[in-house]
Amino acid sequence: MNEAPVLDDVMRDRLVGAARTAALNAHAPYSRFGVGAAVLLIDGSVVTGANFENASYGLSLCAETVALATASSAGRLRDVAAIAVIGGAMDSGGVPRGLAVVGPCGRCRQVINEAAQMGGRDVTIWCAAAEGDEVERYTVADLLPHAFGPADLGIGV
Repeated sequence: MNEAPVLDDVMRDRLVGAARTAALNAHAPYSRFGVGAAVLLIDGSVVTGANFENASYGLSLCAETVALATASSAGRLRDVAAIAVIGGAMDSGGVPRGLAVVGPCGRCRQVINEAAQMGGRDVTIWCAAAEGDEVERYTVADLLPHAFGPADLGIGV
């Protein structure tokens, strides 16, 4: 198995930047809140996603879920090393704005936990705002302690 890339400030900034770029493609006509996510795989490659809303709100997809599903569809769910998520209210041009740090919702925390348990690593999660330099670092265990996941069903590494 490949070793996970070094999760330093340069990698953090690269992922946050990729998440901000992904958020520009958010389809959020109802909430007007654009979210972008960037998933770092153990080989250093990055997969991104943006939120995708639907008129039937329950069918909307979060950016983190889109990015992780993309990694999974490429057979890379076990290779997730880190994820960055950003979000903010969209301006009139559809660009997310704001300085409030955004973290994954509960559903996304559960989906990130799935990738973490399948890969046998406590995935790093960088949470940032649409703008500015503030970034908070967490792990899945920090954001979803005592999580239920594949390991509880005897599935995993």
